[in-house]
Amino acid sequence: MRLRKDGLVLPLGVFRRRIATGIGAVLLGIVALLFAKAGDWAQHVFAADVARWPYAPLLASPAIFAVITWATLRWVPQARGSGIPQVIAASRTPERSSQGPLVSLRTAFAKIAMTVVMLFAGASVGREGPTVQVSAAIMIAVHKVLRVPITAGVLIAGGAAGVAAAFNTPLAGVAFAIEELASAYEQRVAVLVMAAVMISGLVSLGIAGDYVYFGSMRQTLSLASVVLICPVAGVVGGASGGLFSRAVLAFTSPSHPLLKRMRSRPVLFSAGCGLVVAVLGIATRGEVWGTGYDATKQLVEGGTGTLWFGPAKLITTLATTLSGTPGGIFAPSLAVGAGIGHLIAAAFPSDPGGAVVTLGMVAYFVGVVRAPLTAVIIISEATASRGMILPLFATALIADGVSSVISRERLYHGLSRGFLEPAAPKDPERDEAPSGSAGPAR
Repeated sequence: MRLRKDGLVLPLGVFRRRIATGIGAVLLGIVALLFAKAGDWAQHVFAADVARWPYAPLLASPAIFAVITWATLRWVPQARGSGIPQVIAASRTPERSSQGPLVSLRTAFAKIAMTVVMLFAGASVGREGPTVQVSAAIMIAVHKVLRVPITAGVLIAGGAAGVAAAFNTPLAGVAFAIEELASAYEQRVAVLVMAAVMISGLVSLGIAGDYVYFGSMRQTLSLASVVLICPVAGVVGGASGGLFSRAVLAFTSPSHPLLKRMRSRPVLFSAGCGLVVAVLGIATRGEVWGTGYDATKQLVEGGTGTLWFGPAKLITTLATTLSGTPGGIFAPSLAVGAGIGHLIAAAFPSDPGGAVVTLGMVAYFVGVVRAPLTAVIIISEATASRGMILPLFATALIADGVSSVISRERLYHGLSRGFLEPAAPKDPERDEAPSGSAGPAR
């Protein structure tokens, strides 16, 4: 990149960067929508197959879990898991990571395909985390084609636009960039993020129309109810999410002999996780399979649901996550939170159920990812519950405090360590001063 004497970037460089950001945002918006359509189709096919052969998942789910785990480890190990830790890791060394498989198009499209296949197995996965990695890969590819330097801002903008396109929540994309992806949020990065989010949001709006992800929830709570329910939801949801996060991080770097033994046979262990998902899915008549979108929407809109949905969904999500297969936890975590909120609502029958469910969603989601601002904005935008902003913030702050006590390390940042590239070895002849020397002058 050429600079003027005054240190400013030449207008041509600025123009090329903006063109690259715009093209990348359009492409990732289209890919995110196609990914969503493919995921929904996979879930519908799976539901139709289960209706025809109710016990088929007992064989199909373990087999698919095992095959996908084997294929991931064999061909695209950087595609395993959510996708958000990969982007966090890549943003620390953007130029070097852009040349490797961490955020390559090969990894990105393999992740899409494998996540869709996992939905054929009833896996409790979401597409939002994978969309973040896919979006970052698309943004990098466009910048490389147009010969624009790769910076952390490119990855952050791509990831944020991916969240906005996946949920149809532009503000949440910006908040996610601030809380999760950017360690140093500079003004230049902010412009890239907002431009990418705006363009991808317009693409989503133009193709899919204006929709509310989890349905509309117009109910509110009285001040007395807020004072009573927010602490309960914050503690229960935050503790549950913190335990989930701690379990995943513990399994990633196991110290217990039993966990080490489990990790030593990843394909067999993944098949066991698939069996757990199949058994719980059959026991709950399919409620805990897939993203959990339909069950969550029903609870948010004040519909009825079973009290064991939340705990059962938590177990299936944990089993899917520990299996090491590609897939995100955003949507499943919001579904678990809705189930926890439904449990809490049963203890407060005189209050609007949908409003309490949203508090459970924000509490558990914050407990897992420790991003209160992102959680509040996602839920307020995805449920049209703007009248619940203050109770949501109060619950999120309580949940964040409770979760931080249980799991001090944030989930995505802890998982990102497994994707960090080793630092280049130092040249001892250049970096070490000769014996007896005081070293170079400073």
